[in-house]
Amino acid sequence: MSAIAPAAFREPNLLQKLATRPAAMAGLTILVIMIALALLAPWLSPYDPAKLAVRDRMQGPSLLHLFGTDDLGRDVLTRVLYSGRTSITVGFAVVIFASIIGVFLGLMAGFFRRLDTPVSRLIDAMMAFPDILLAIALVAALGASATNVVIALGTVYAPRLARVVRASTLVIRELPYVEAARALGVPTPVILVRHVLRNVTSPLLVQATFIFANAILAEAGLSFLGVGISPDIPTWGTMISVGRQYLEQAPWIMWFPGGAIIVTVLSLQLVGDGLRDFLDPRLAKDV
Repeated sequence: MSAIAPAAFREPNLLQKLATRPAAMAGLTILVIMIALALLAPWLSPYDPAKLAVRDRMQGPSLLHLFGTDDLGRDVLTRVLYSGRTSITVGFAVVIFASIIGVFLGLMAGFFRRLDTPVSRLIDAMMAFPDILLAIALVAALGASATNVVIALGTVYAPRLARVVRASTLVIRELPYVEAARALGVPTPVILVRHVLRNVTSPLLVQATFIFANAILAEAGLSFLGVGISPDIPTWGTMISVGRQYLEQAPWIMWFPGGAIIVTVLSLQLVGDGLRDFLDPRLAKDV
């Protein structure tokens, strides 16, 4: 009986904890559905997202075209699904790129006292510029492509992660077990990875979900302005940019990609809020 007792009272995992928060669980469910729809786009729609059918242009929603057609006769539902693949992939890649830069800068500034001032001033200088303006400037300098959009947005959002990692590292580096590791001669890279990085994962994960949402919005904004991904590649922002020209004749061209952005970003925000509630010890007691 005693061997079974610990398993029976095992602490629930993160997913089980999120299940107790209806809003967070709803957000996670919606996010998984949106990702699944994007990944399964070739099998869910019988239409080619790039095939023109001028005779069918700007037809309203029907059984044949559930979301209607655009100005070139392309199926809007198909393009929304394929655009989701691009927008979500870019958003995820931005999170990865920003995390690599942000974690490195944050660890350097928080752990090494001599690097704190110069790295912190660099972070402050980058955050002094409005996000979208800095992203536009970087994309204009690098050129319009999906890779350059990821680099630009990753550079824009990296300082946010760097500040979070730096703040946590400043506290962790003074803890007894880190001091003990230093006294025992444990190499600094091992201390950074094994003792520091593992303990900044929680705030980093929460911040990453919000950056994911902001990256999707920013990518849509860049595409809407015509300075993001090439117009040949369907994205939600590009669809909205084209649809605004036909807002009175065919509003559905804007409605559906706009709705996809709202649903995806809202689901990420709900998941982020749920993660913050459970991973922040100051809020966990209230959950």
